[in-house]
Amino acid sequence: MEKIVPATAIMRLLMAAGAMVLLFANPVADAEDSGFATPEKLGEALFFDSNLSANRTLSCTWCHAPSRAFIDQLQPDEGQAVPLDPDGKPIGVRNSPSAMYTGFTPEFGRAADGNWVGGLFMDGRAATLEEQAGGPLLNPQEMAMPSKAAVVERLKENHDYVTAFDKLYGKGTLDKPDSGFSALTKALAAYERTPTFAPFDSRYDRLLRDEVTFSEQEEQGRSLFFSGQLTNCNQCHMLRKNPGEAVETFTNYSYHNIGVPMNRLLLASDGSSSPPDIGLQANKQTNGEAALKGKFKTPTLRNVAVTAPYMHNGVFKGLRTAILFHNKYNSREPERQINPETGKIWGPPEVEGTLSRKELASRPALAEHEIDALVAFLKTLTDRRYGSLLK
Repeated sequence: MEKIVPATAIMRLLMAAGAMVLLFANPVADAEDSGFATPEKLGEALFFDSNLSANRTLSCTWCHAPSRAFIDQLQPDEGQAVPLDPDGKPIGVRNSPSAMYTGFTPEFGRAADGNWVGGLFMDGRAATLEEQAGGPLLNPQEMAMPSKAAVVERLKENHDYVTAFDKLYGKGTLDKPDSGFSALTKALAAYERTPTFAPFDSRYDRLLRDEVTFSEQEEQGRSLFFSGQLTNCNQCHMLRKNPGEAVETFTNYSYHNIGVPMNRLLLASDGSSSPPDIGLQANKQTNGEAALKGKFKTPTLRNVAVTAPYMHNGVFKGLRTAILFHNKYNSREPERQINPETGKIWGPPEVEGTLSRKELASRPALAEHEIDALVAFLKTLTDRRYGSLLK
């Protein structure tokens, strides 16, 4: 049965952010603290624990590093587009999204308009944050644990974990693989719902609290972003109804095919390419609907300026390039049909036929100074502790 996700449920989740009182000054769990008095603290320890990978070398931080706004250590300028394993080999064909602000993602299901919304991963295949938290542990290309039972056995090697799971989730929780693994995912999700992942302290947030002022260029970018006549940004990258409301995640968790081209960096060594990434269509809950082919979840724009590369396949190195890509749909100028990173015409969509044309091509083309202004505004969405990463 399809699950309906009412807008009010999303709103309640957002409102709950204002009630958060858990403060984590240091995202790294103190190895000497064996108390793990709360699910959040236990989840914090688990998030940084490399013993939960098959070769005991990878933790969740391999793809979600706290120092990089919880993305991996990709270097787009060096030609990296997707995460690499310890041997330097690509992990899959998708860019690793930031884990920040994921605690506000609604459960995967149908919205009131009948379209799919929410869920974790770019195709929503994990309905909830708890479900997503367990995915990488069992993924053979990531932490590669062979089974839930194997994960729980690793947990039982740590006496402090056993004590904590008994205390927080019931005596004997780790005695059975299913209950132990379920409790682990709940603890990880609890940690990912703390203010460590959602501080809401960017310059934009501080502007709303009258703590800072914007430059003329940043203010122009803000006006463009929220304009219903000049851009389409807010159709997909705005959840709350009115610009300026607090606790905005800058995504409505909808799914679209925006015509992202194939990333040739992901070609096999013999020059062959993988089949097109069909995105949402691959989600088992959607029953393979043809109209969903090539659609991906709209990402949050928080910390977007420091979380390159961009798009599901990491095809664009720079934020400005990503904006220019969107702008090409509204411009007839020949120069706007050129990808500045390659000097060539934008590549064709990886998946044809399901483009969100209404959202992509229904506004005036942006001038150069307007594109610069949008970049300036998007930089203001960078949380305070990542300000030093801005270029």
